[in-house]
Amino acid sequence: MKIEVWSDIVCPFCYIGKHNFETALQQFEEAQSIELEWKSFQLDPELPKGTTYTNTYQYLAERKGMSIAQAKEMTSGVAMTGKNAGVTLNFEKAVVANTWDAHRLVHLAQSKEAGSRVKEALFKAHFTDGKDISDPDTLVAIGMEAGLDETAVTTMLGSDEYGYEVTQDILEARNIGVRGVPFFVFNRKYAVSGAQPAEVFLQTLKKAVAEWRAANPDISLDATEGPSCSPDGACG
Repeated sequence: MKIEVWSDIVCPFCYIGKHNFETALQQFEEAQSIELEWKSFQLDPELPKGTTYTNTYQYLAERKGMSIAQAKEMTSGVAMTGKNAGVTLNFEKAVVANTWDAHRLVHLAQSKEAGSRVKEALFKAHFTDGKDISDPDTLVAIGMEAGLDETAVTTMLGSDEYGYEVTQDILEARNIGVRGVPFFVFNRKYAVSGAQPAEVFLQTLKKAVAEWRAANPDISLDATEGPSCSPDGACG
């Protein structure tokens, strides 16, 4: 069963939501039945490429019209929520930049079955380590650490590869009414919006998978054996 997750790398609740969802998945007996797909979303698509802010406080003050004090107050509670979820949110050194290329890297990683590893690495690079996730060298390093080929990542970053997929994700989010992230869609029937507790994710997992199982039962055949040939060339 497929679960699609719209999120942005510079969204703290997306990082928290990812970990809460993974906690639920660890408790779910049929976790092996889940196919997870990361979908792109940009909270600030108008942020010019090449423009960076030295920390979240500076970004919120200059782009959202807050004072530094207001920005610190707003994020302090989020940092504590993150700590409870097992993630470190260092807003004082989180470099805010355009996330377009980071989303393209996630799409490349998903094509190599490394999407979740790269997504986690991007969150950690941004929120914990204070790295610029728009910097090509940073993205190449993250890709290589996740097992991606260096040349493949470099070539992708130097082209418009996966740009169409990012655009389609964003348009699809609008079409289904996504107004904020994270946004989890279960089998195109149920949705969980926001960084909900693990219990909420687990409850939705059980409901969605039970219905999916009922609609897609395992095939069990009572076969009568007879002479046949196998792909290895044996006949008898």
